[in-house]
Amino acid sequence: MMQKDKGLKRIKSSFKYAFNGLIDTYRTEQSVWIYIPVALLVILMGFLLKISNYEWMVVVLILGIILSLELVNTALEAVVDLITNEYKPLAKKAKDTVSAAVLVFAVASVIVGLIIFLPKFISLF
Repeated sequence: MMQKDKGLKRIKSSFKYAFNGLIDTYRTEQSVWIYIPVALLVILMGFLLKISNYEWMVVVLILGIILSLELVNTALEAVVDLITNEYKPLAKKAKDTVSAAVLVFAVASVIVGLIIFLPKFISLF
């Protein structure tokens, strides 16, 4: 029984740390401030335009992946800043590359969003 209690305590701690990271990123990263209202708008539009279950799966995956990429971007930037305070070309390359990954997926997400939502929006008129 003692071993089970330790396991549950570790799982609880893991969730606590994960939520702390999410809350901290929300408080400190401007891109996440933009992401949240956009995500809420996408969800609202999904309900209003009655997207299919398949389309919901795609939307939820995209929303999850883009938020995850933002979190990875934030973590990598923090690690680079921890390692060096001075300008270093490789540090800049690491930060720029992970930011580019977020941008590429964001553009792809917008295209997928247009494929899902635009026909439904046009059919309203």
